Amino acid sequence: EDCVIVSPLRCVPPGNKPKPDELASCASFLREEFSLLSRVTVVVALGGIAWRTYHRVMAELGATLPRPRAKFGHLATVSEGLPHVLIGCYHPSQLNTSTGRLTAPMLRAVFDHARATADGLGP
Repeated sequence: EDCVIVSPLRCVPPGNKPKPDELASCASFLREEFSLLSRVTVVVALGGIAWRTYHRVMAELGATLPRPRAKFGHLATVSEGLPHVLIGCYHPSQLNTSTGRLTAPMLRAVFDHARATADGLGP
């Protein structure tokens, strides 16, 4: 509810490891999506690639990003200089879930935090 999912990549690259040029090729889609999603207040980045791509795309859209840039981490939260509150979450890959790096309660905590943050920023 009240959620949209966007992705920094439009295809599955070999080995699930996107190269910078593959991410750059898809950046125009992400820029367009964010320009259309005017009601978005909170963004959850699933993984470090999404975190870094979000920062790059926001800079391309004119945001003045703080230096040094906030580091990615599970439940890392940053809003300074960004048009949205950005929350980090370990990527829900098979590797992260099978090793316990990301558990169902951890994932739930991220989205509970995102909901509470969005509710606190309401219209």
